[in-house]
Amino acid sequence: MESYVLPAGTAAPSLKALRSEGGTQRLRELARTADPAERTARETVGPARSYAPLARHASAAAPAAKSRLSPAGPPGAQIAVPEPSRTLTFDECKRGLGSTTNFFMKSRFAVCSGASFVQTWVVNREPVGVSQFNVRVVGTIAKNSRTINFQYYFTEMVAHGETEVAAMKITTKAGIPRSWPSGVRYTRGGHMPGTKTFTELSAQRTFNDTVNAKPGQGSSGSTDLVFSVYQPSISITPPPNATLTGDLKGNIFMLAPRWEAAKYLAYSTGGGNPARRGAATFSYVPTLTYSTKPGASERAAAQHVKTAFTHPEDTNPYMSAKKVPGQTPGAPLHRTVDKTRKEDNRKAAIKQCKRYWGPNYSHGATLECDEYPFASTYEGAAEYDYDPDARKFNFSVRPIAKADNGAGGSLLLSFYAKNRLIDGLEDGFIVKIVS
Repeated sequence: MESYVLPAGTAAPSLKALRSEGGTQRLRELARTADPAERTARETVGPARSYAPLARHASAAAPAAKSRLSPAGPPGAQIAVPEPSRTLTFDECKRGLGSTTNFFMKSRFAVCSGASFVQTWVVNREPVGVSQFNVRVVGTIAKNSRTINFQYYFTEMVAHGETEVAAMKITTKAGIPRSWPSGVRYTRGGHMPGTKTFTELSAQRTFNDTVNAKPGQGSSGSTDLVFSVYQPSISITPPPNATLTGDLKGNIFMLAPRWEAAKYLAYSTGGGNPARRGAATFSYVPTLTYSTKPGASERAAAQHVKTAFTHPEDTNPYMSAKKVPGQTPGAPLHRTVDKTRKEDNRKAAIKQCKRYWGPNYSHGATLECDEYPFASTYEGAAEYDYDPDARKFNFSVRPIAKADNGAGGSLLLSFYAKNRLIDGLEDGFIVKIVS
């Protein structure tokens, strides 16, 4: 029997296809060219990003959510980003992963991954049967919670031809191979199945595992940061009389949990219970969405960012080969909560607005100096003053309507809060412009 670890959702080959000339070889080739399981998502931030090679392809993502008035009111009312999704159904995971994608991210509080295991049953060196099962793992985090729930799904369990799947054992484990800092102790819960037969898992179908890192174990300082790698693994034990060749075990793609208790984020006191301070997230780059559609409150700010992304040569201040960050997970923006640095970013931006549009660029306080990258990021206009290795003038400024600038700022602040963006280079986000 040979086993192949393939992307979740891979269709099991027919016995006829396996018996055809080159059929098994094609299955081997598909397994060889598939993204190896020892991968982390391309959107990973923090130390887990360098723990293992990144996936070759970007993760699938849910469609961008629209901003909304908060509270509902007339034009000019403060707007906010929607609450991130904290639930993810099996069907959503299945559709999101499809047959080629290794990760699906609905939000940084709702993610999933999976793999497909295909077995070829061989007698006298000839394939006589084929079996398959898919494993998908959905990770979700409730609001203001430190507990991460991992829901496992064994589905599409099929067998054709001569097999002994009723006696084939499948062992499911979930390890945490690395933590930052090392020595973090976790509280585990749920109902992992251990070792079950193919038939037993087909009947059980789903089970869960929970992980919690109590506060006080993280990095020094007020953030109390804990990063880790969570890795489900599958191993197959064939019946005693089955011929065994090939790889009979595999790891489902690694997920990257994170815990913090940042004082500038919600629930930093645990609602009065110190043992519940802070919350968990998945350490992936979230996306801030701005809209250039007519009627969008932040339209002018979105148009400015779009120009900085697509035509940096048309932005001020001038810089040859300008390429602003925040467009891809590999070069995200990083939040700063340092008041002085934010003020320095604003001063540097306003200096350039005055340089290009004159001291009266505000037209009687009807316009404001909009800057990208944002003043609340380490990549803001004063970055070069703090880091001489940074590229000078790698930012853009533009006077825009005061209302649009305020709306863009409101969206950004609510985005920080709802996605639990922490200060520093161990977290990050990108910006997407929709039209």
